[in-house]
Amino acid sequence: MANHRADEKRFLDERGSSGPLAPNGLNPATIMEKPVRERIIDCYFWKDQCFGVNESDIVSRVVEHVHFIGGTYGDAQRPSPFLCLAFKLLQLGPSDEILEEYLGYGGEKFKYLRALACFYVRLTRQAKDVYRLLEGYLGDYRKLKRKGRMGSSLTYMDAFVDDLLVKERVCGTTLWKMPKREVLEDLDVLEPRVSPLGDIEDLLESEPEEVEEENGRSEDNEGGGRGSPGSEFGEVTPEMDEMDVDREKETENGD
Repeated sequence: MANHRADEKRFLDERGSSGPLAPNGLNPATIMEKPVRERIIDCYFWKDQCFGVNESDIVSRVVEHVHFIGGTYGDAQRPSPFLCLAFKLLQLGPSDEILEEYLGYGGEKFKYLRALACFYVRLTRQAKDVYRLLEGYLGDYRKLKRKGRMGSSLTYMDAFVDDLLVKERVCGTTLWKMPKREVLEDLDVLEPRVSPLGDIEDLLESEPEEVEEENGRSEDNEGGGRGSPGSEFGEVTPEMDEMDVDREKETENGD
């Protein structure tokens, strides 16, 4: 692992003009807006917990200090530890192998590490890789706490990932405009995504058949009263009707 000089001025001044670009062609030093960068660099968490941190240290920092997702929060608009560590990742530039390690950690203990890695992937990777890496976590339904200017709220990992795929701004950061999945499919860059529920055309075709079956069962139940076909009393015959009439006459004569 390469040595890292934890000098924010150097990152912004030198790497910002001549350093390597992110895989999506953006400058890592300027992906976040300047006011947000300045708030991050001036905050206590950045100075205390992000100085001299490497890719391995990110894991422990997230586990110990990240308990919600968000950009800036509260009336003072303080940058969240989540956002600070995302900016640190922009400074470190972890490889795809390291990102996949972050994403692969399971359990409640590491859910915010996965959220952080998803956020960083959306900021720095090409569209095809964003879809490829993030869509697998649309089935992750773990709860996440979100904090912003208006207070705290509850969300879920799959909802957060969906926001990263479809929204223009997430966690106080404007996301670069990514082509829609359908466009990449038409260009044969991505294979069509198969829903966990199955093919949508098959689902639509099966619905009318299921409705007809339900209607058929309902009609059988409506006709299944006493003496009707299919009831527990058997089929009504003409002889049974005549016997019922005779009983009624005998009752009337007896009265």
